[in-house]
Amino acid sequence: MNNILYAIFEATPFAKTGGLGEVGGTLPVFLKDSGADVRVIMPKHDAIPEIYKKKFRHQFNFQMQLGWRSLYCGVEMMKYKGVTFYFIDNEYYFKRDTVYGYADDAERAAFFCKAVLECLTFLERFKPGVIHCNDWHTALIPVMLKEYFGDHPYYYDIKTVITIHNLKYQGIISRYYLGDLLNMENHMVAREYLAWGDAINFFKGALHYADAITTVSPTYALEIQTPYYGEYLDGVLRWRSDKLSGILNGIDYSEYDPAEDKLIYSKYKYGDRKGKSVNKEALQAELGLPRDPDVPLLIIISRLTEQKGLDLIAHIIEELLSVEGVQIAALGAGDWRYEEMLYYFADRYPGNMAARITYDDRLAHRMYAGGDLMLMPSKFEPCGIAQMIAMKYGTLPLVRETGGLRDTVTPCNEHTGEGNGFSFTNYNAHELLAVIRNALNIYKTNRELWHKLQDNAEAMDFSWRVSAEKYMELYDDFCKKPKPRASEQKKSSPRKSAARLKTQTRGSV
Repeated sequence: MNNILYAIFEATPFAKTGGLGEVGGTLPVFLKDSGADVRVIMPKHDAIPEIYKKKFRHQFNFQMQLGWRSLYCGVEMMKYKGVTFYFIDNEYYFKRDTVYGYADDAERAAFFCKAVLECLTFLERFKPGVIHCNDWHTALIPVMLKEYFGDHPYYYDIKTVITIHNLKYQGIISRYYLGDLLNMENHMVAREYLAWGDAINFFKGALHYADAITTVSPTYALEIQTPYYGEYLDGVLRWRSDKLSGILNGIDYSEYDPAEDKLIYSKYKYGDRKGKSVNKEALQAELGLPRDPDVPLLIIISRLTEQKGLDLIAHIIEELLSVEGVQIAALGAGDWRYEEMLYYFADRYPGNMAARITYDDRLAHRMYAGGDLMLMPSKFEPCGIAQMIAMKYGTLPLVRETGGLRDTVTPCNEHTGEGNGFSFTNYNAHELLAVIRNALNIYKTNRELWHKLQDNAEAMDFSWRVSAEKYMELYDDFCKKPKPRASEQKKSSPRKSAARLKTQTRGSV
């Protein structure tokens, strides 16, 4: 049996700001069901609801060094869906109103990473064979494991995986903290592998030190090895491509199933077009739109940022509302310019446009159930789960072919009836508009084909069970390979390795 310690900065239902939190609370449950002894470790955020905090049980505490700092570290525990969750407690770092958004976020992450490793010897009857790290907040764990604990008998056989959920965020701070925070100014290999101009880069370090690197979709694993998507780490990723793989995220069908969903207006089963129509008319009424089953209802459920393609939508939204005669319902929050844009068009076209500038999970469920077409024209999308959820509810996704969107959405073939949505290739507003028009034409003139696409979409299986099995294969595969001692690794010419990287990383080393 694999013993997996799943290290992550947020996990539902305790703390969630986005897709990362959903993964943290869901994937470990399916890993457990696949046969792993998996335990999750995360910070004890003040934002965790009291209903859960009351169930926490203090396990132990100790003093820990972080650079020159001597810090309290407590560990609390709770079981959720059969999985043991550990919570790292330090009120100075984690008694904050929100999970992120502070000037010392990098220091908070460094403390968490060191605490994860320090607490392992205190855990009773559990020693991880693998520490699975997620995004930059946990990226120092592979670095610290080898630099601080590499020759320690307890830690020697522990392997690390780092999953890239979004490479855009990397944990970059002043080089001053290499000594002040990490006490690694005299660690030659670490100094080279963390270097980022006059700064240090947590994620870059993890990409060098981790035993395996994964991303959240196969296409994103390929994309980030190119300059356009690689965020200046493409050279490192190409260099370590033999350790890099993409495993698609999944969704929890116990939460997203229109036949069981208590949050939608009326439950409906696979192929039930009348049931979906009931939800559409109820959604129109709730949003103040005319109740009309024949008018195509386009939905947007998204962070309102340029990454999500809102700049493309800005170029075509007036034409959609004034010429195409569609209804648009938007839910989300983000950049103020896109929030204002949606408010403006909702006010200008009250019979065609509704905007809810907030995060509302209950309304999101009702929009998945009531929409006809979901717009996701992302500039880049490591995985995306909204398109998978939409398909389960018979709402067809219209996406740009990037990352996980490309891996999950097969464009409509009007001749064969194949496909589960619509897609376009180039990041261009006119190309987006052309694909929307084609989808609207099918909706208005060929309902037989539209229903066939809905059937195809609803039949897709994006369950976490599939993803968990692939992670288990990864753990089994690389855990069989012998691991070099840290002292041997340091003898492997770091200067030569660094010189090689300088030719590939476009000035990032």
